Amino acid sequence: MKRIRALTVILCCIFLTSCSGLKNIQDLTYIVAIGMDYNEEKKEYIAYIQGLNFANVAKQEGGKPTEPVPIFIASATGETLNLAVSKLYRKSEPPLFFGHTNTLILSERLVKHKFKEVIEEFGRNRSLRPTLRVMITKEEIQDTLNTKALFNYPAIYTVLFKKNHNEIAQDEIKPVQLMKFLRDFYEPMGVAKLPTVKIDKDSWKADKDYPVLFFDGYAVFQLQEYISNLSSDDAMFTNWLLEKKVALHHKVEVDGQLVAAVKLSSPKMKIKYEDDKQMPKFSIELSVEGDLLEKIKDVPYIELKKKIETDLNNKITALYKVGLENKIDILDAGEKWYRKNPKKYQELKETKQFYLDESSLTDIKVSVQILHFNSYKYEQRVNGGGL
Repeated sequence: MKRIRALTVILCCIFLTSCSGLKNIQDLTYIVAIGMDYNEEKKEYIAYIQGLNFANVAKQEGGKPTEPVPIFIASATGETLNLAVSKLYRKSEPPLFFGHTNTLILSERLVKHKFKEVIEEFGRNRSLRPTLRVMITKEEIQDTLNTKALFNYPAIYTVLFKKNHNEIAQDEIKPVQLMKFLRDFYEPMGVAKLPTVKIDKDSWKADKDYPVLFFDGYAVFQLQEYISNLSSDDAMFTNWLLEKKVALHHKVEVDGQLVAAVKLSSPKMKIKYEDDKQMPKFSIELSVEGDLLEKIKDVPYIELKKKIETDLNNKITALYKVGLENKIDILDAGEKWYRKNPKKYQELKETKQFYLDESSLTDIKVSVQILHFNSYKYEQRVNGGGL
């Protein structure tokens, strides 16, 4: 029995020491972002990686580093994505680790020429998380990765690494995860969207201009093809309509004069389809809650409410027309229709025509309720009567 116990102890020691091959946290270069560009003339991919090392983190008791944290960026070219990235492994010590990569940035050049190949390759790569955030930029990728957060905080505090919940402001375009984008990308109807990131050099200044990153719009895809970009205003309105926990700041004007500023939240949009139609034919019902931020001029409450409802109606109509001009389904009206009408969808698919036109959207009904007035008083009568 003693021999058995001794052998058991020895075996346990051997298994416990088997973890000795694992590296310490400071012995790896953690890749937190990947950038991809494409040189059409040379037919080559350009890969960028942004790395962090935690050697100095363990020495800090907390708080911001007293000295600026350098940003480490490496780049390489290759005929394929993997060939480009593989060149960086033998030139990197401590060794590269991709298990904590959070962000993928694609250049607009790559999106126009090699997007499907690239996004599929990243989708099947087991070294990367499916929660990887994907975005597009017109800027040079190296400039984007080299942009720090305010007060010399490291780049991981920029919009490139923000998550969907607590770190995102209510009036900010939301990031998109790889798995969600791929799900929308392969839908036969409806659109897939990726935020576009831009460098702003004018808003913040220290001893000189201080560039910061922000999301300024959406790149829109339909039927696995890049179609066009949505402007910042259209992207924000789309985000507000279709996403959760998003607020929209809106200025209310009557006869060209500003009368109030409101914050609109909790939109609930319902799309109601007409039966027995060969293509989607639908109406929209939108209910919205709002807060009065500023009262500029006196107008009756009912007039304020109707003006906001009219503005939202006009915005939805204008957004729908933008979609028609570019043959994209911005409001995702077709996504639920084809699930309810699989046979009609197959017939429509054979015609190879875009499934929306000016008559597809039959009606828009908007209902706005202002819940908080911030101590402002409103006349709640119209022509001497009650509401």
